[in-house]
Amino acid sequence: MKQYLFTIILTAAITFVLSWAVWRLSLKFKLYPGIRERDVHKTPTPRLGGVAMFIAIASAILISAANPFFERMWVPPQTLWSILGAALLIAVIGVIDDLLDLDWMIKLGAQFLAAGIITVGGGLQILSLPVGDMILVSSWVSISITMFAIVVVMNAVNFIDGLDGLVAGVCLIANGIFFVYAYILTRDSGATTYFNLATFLAAVLIGACLGFLPLNWSPAKLFMGDSGALVLGLLMATSAIALTGQGDVNAFDPEQFGRSQLLGAFIPIVLPLVIVMLPLLDFGLAVFRRMRAGKSPFAPDRKHLHHRMLDLGHRDRDAVLIFYAWTAVISLSVLLMYIATRQDWPGGYLVGIGFGVLGIAACLVVTLLPPGRHRAPDAAATHSTADHDSLEPR
Repeated sequence: MKQYLFTIILTAAITFVLSWAVWRLSLKFKLYPGIRERDVHKTPTPRLGGVAMFIAIASAILISAANPFFERMWVPPQTLWSILGAALLIAVIGVIDDLLDLDWMIKLGAQFLAAGIITVGGGLQILSLPVGDMILVSSWVSISITMFAIVVVMNAVNFIDGLDGLVAGVCLIANGIFFVYAYILTRDSGATTYFNLATFLAAVLIGACLGFLPLNWSPAKLFMGDSGALVLGLLMATSAIALTGQGDVNAFDPEQFGRSQLLGAFIPIVLPLVIVMLPLLDFGLAVFRRMRAGKSPFAPDRKHLHHRMLDLGHRDRDAVLIFYAWTAVISLSVLLMYIATRQDWPGGYLVGIGFGVLGIAACLVVTLLPPGRHRAPDAAATHSTADHDSLEPR
C-alpha cells in the first residue's frame, strides 16, 4: 500500500506543478479559445491542463520501471508502452482540437486507433467475463468489443466536462473507489502479491486528478480540455479491462466465494460500469436526444445533465457537488455489497442496497429541490468549464 500512496503523491505533485506552469504559459502566450455560444463560462480560459496531466501520468509510469515492486508490470514491456503510446496520441489530438477545432471524423478515427494500440499492440482485451463461464473465443470479437468499450468510455467521460471541477472530481471519486475495489479483489483472489496493473493505473489517475483539481475548482483558472478528459477516459477503461477482462473466469467462480456470496461473482463487471454510470448516462441521453431530433449524434447542444442542473436553479458549484454525491453513493453501494458478501456481514448485500437507497433518496431530494429559483438556460453561472464534447463539430 505504501508504494501506491507514493505513486499517488508523486503524480499529484507533478501534475500540480506542471498545471501551474501550463496555466502561466497559456496566459502569457494567449493560448486559449474564444467563448462559444454553448459555453457556460464567460471568461476565456486556457484548456491545456490535459498536457500537464498526461506528462505527470507518463512520468509516474516511467518512474515505476525503476521500482522493484512494480517490475511485474513491465513483463512484458509492450503493454505499458502501448498504453503510453495510445495516451500520447490522444493527448496530442486533444491539444490540436482544443486549439484548432479538428473535424469529428479525425478525432473519432484517432480514438479507435488509440484503442487499437492498447488492444492489439498491448494485448489488453476482454477475453472473458465473470458471468458463469462466458469466454470470448473469437479474437476479432474480443478486439472489437474492447475497442468499442474504450472509445465509449473515453467520450462518456469527456461529455460531462462542462463545469469547473466536474470531471476531475468525479474521476477522483470513481478511481478512488475502483482502487479500493481492485485491491480487495486481488487480495481475495489469492494472488501472491496485491499488485496489478489496474490498481496501479487507478492510483496514477487519483494522483493526476488530485493535482489538477486545485486549479480547476470554481472559479477555474485552467481547463483540462479534450487532452485531459479523453486521456482519463482511456486509462479508466484500460484499468477496468486489465482487472475484469484478463483473468481466468474461475477466479470469480461462485463456488470459490460460496453459494451465499453469488453476488460477488457478478460485481467484477458491475462496479467498473457503475463508476462511470453518470458519464455513460449523459452520453447515451445525448446521442438519443440528437438522433430523435433528426440531428447528428455529435451535434452540439446545451442539454447535458450538468446544464439541466443549472436550469433547475442550482449554482455551478452546488451542481458539481451533487454530481460528486451521486458518483460516491452509487459506487460505494456496489463496493459495500461486495465487501459485505466477502466478510459475511449480517444481511450481506442488503447493507450496500440499504446504503444505496438512502443515499439515492437524499441525492434526489437535493437535486430536485434546489435552493434557488428556476432560471433560464442563459442565466448560468459565470465561471464554468466549457462544454466540450469530443466529437461535436465546432
